[in-house]
Amino acid sequence: MANKKLRRAGLPQDLCERLSRHQIITCRDFLCLSFLELMKMTGQSYWSVQKLFRTVSLSCAPRMQTAYEMKMRRTLNPSAAFLPTTLEDLDKILHGGIACGSLTEITGPSGCGKTQFCIMMSLLATMPTNMGGLDGAVIYIDTESAFTAERLVEIAQHRFPNYFATEEKLIAMTNKVLVYQELTCDSVLKRIKSLEEEIISKNVKLIIVDSVASVVRKEFDTKRQGNLKERSNLLTKEASILKYLAEEFSIPVILTNQITTWLSDGLAVQADVLSPVDDLSLSEESSRNGDWYSGYVTAALGNTWSHCVNTRLILQYLDSKTRQKWIQRSSPVVIGKE
Repeated sequence: MANKKLRRAGLPQDLCERLSRHQIITCRDFLCLSFLELMKMTGQSYWSVQKLFRTVSLSCAPRMQTAYEMKMRRTLNPSAAFLPTTLEDLDKILHGGIACGSLTEITGPSGCGKTQFCIMMSLLATMPTNMGGLDGAVIYIDTESAFTAERLVEIAQHRFPNYFATEEKLIAMTNKVLVYQELTCDSVLKRIKSLEEEIISKNVKLIIVDSVASVVRKEFDTKRQGNLKERSNLLTKEASILKYLAEEFSIPVILTNQITTWLSDGLAVQADVLSPVDDLSLSEESSRNGDWYSGYVTAALGNTWSHCVNTRLILQYLDSKTRQKWIQRSSPVVIGKE
């Protein structure tokens, strides 16, 4: 909540503009300053600044709600609680689909379908509520230049041929998917920081970052001293802002991540892991040439990042044509194949 923009905290517009010239944009920026610093920046008295401080504090303080209120809100309005994936087994185990108000991570090896899943969810979010969608726009942050409009249209025509029978429906749908290609850590963070007003003005109902790991792995060599801490700080900051946006506007946020594999016999290791305990590991049984052996499929970006996401879905291959999905909360559960 501290990432809330000051202009939405109840302060006068001219005061917000004055503070913005000092790079004071969010409630966090404001509340981190002393009263003396605020008096210098605003030109107001001690008592006026104290009143402003209280206004901002109350604006960004989380409202208390009972467990009953939370339960009834989801019970009475399921469409506001989940974005269905239209994959029956997955929706069943997730109790309705991708949860609104939280971060869902899709992890898996290259080429397993993470981007295709994100494109499909982009389509579903734009659909009318009576068809299971959220009837809103989508912000798609593409860090790998993997998004293609052609694939979005193909999925739409394949999944909903009757609804997208006309060119007008396709144009309307594609205009709702707002794609930003951000190829550096700095540009991704800046984009995430700027999303709040866009969510309001364009009725955004889904945020996708595909992928979080791509730019981070390219820019941070974790073997160099200090890089791991800097990387963790960046990821924590991004997650904090995205969680605020998800909770404040009750929308789902989908992130894709890469994986690191550890095999007990040492035959296959994909690096970018400082130590086995640095990343959260999912123990599983895999098969190779008919023999069974123990292995670890580990989401990238470390243990700090693993605690930032609310739900983690792991995609992996069973064979060349079959993919297996796992949902990881406190322990892994097989939820289906496709």
